[in-house]
Amino acid sequence: MKRKKLKREIEREALARMEDAARTEADFKNVTAEWNRLDANRERREQWHEKRRTEQMLTLGYNDGEVLPNPAGHVFWRQLMRGDFLDVIFDCPYEMHELVEDMDISALFRDLSENHREILYFIGIRLYSSARLADMRKQTDRNIRKTRFLMLKKIHEKLIPRLAQRAENGLPVTLAQLDFLKAHKV
Repeated sequence: MKRKKLKREIEREALARMEDAARTEADFKNVTAEWNRLDANRERREQWHEKRRTEQMLTLGYNDGEVLPNPAGHVFWRQLMRGDFLDVIFDCPYEMHELVEDMDISALFRDLSENHREILYFIGIRLYSSARLADMRKQTDRNIRKTRFLMLKKIHEKLIPRLAQRAENGLPVTLAQLDFLKAHKV
C-alpha cells in the first residue's frame, strides 16, 4: 500500500537533493539560505511554546509555578482561555466540593476528613493510581486501597437514603443516580 508523503517529508527530500546537487558558490548560498529559513521557523515555533518570564519575576525570586501554578495538563490552560475559571480555582482537595452542582453530594465531600478528601481528589479527579498516591504520601498501596474502599462505603451509606428520599418525593434524579439506587438498594 502506497502512502502519501507529508509536505515536510517532500521539503526534506528536496533540501537533500539541493545539497547533493550544489556545485557552485551560488548553489551553496541557496542551500544556506534554505537552512537559515528552516532554523528561523523552528526557533519561532519554539519561542511560541516557551514560558513567559520577565526579568522582574526572576529577580524577585519567583520560581515556575508560584505565580500561576503548573496545571496537571493542558486542559486547564484551554479552560482559562475560554473563561472557565472555577475548575482551576477549586482544583485542590479542600475546595473540590465547590465543583459539584448537587448539594447533597457537595455536602458529603465537604464533610469528609482531610485524609479522605485527599485520597478522593487524587484518585477520583487526578486519576493517580493507588501505588503512586501511596508513594506520594509515604504509605503502603494496601493502606490507600483499604482507606478508599472504606471512604466510598461511607459515602454510599450516606448517599443512598438521600437519593431514595428524592426519588420518593418526585424530585429530579438523574439516570445515573437511579442506576446507582437500583444497584445499591437493599
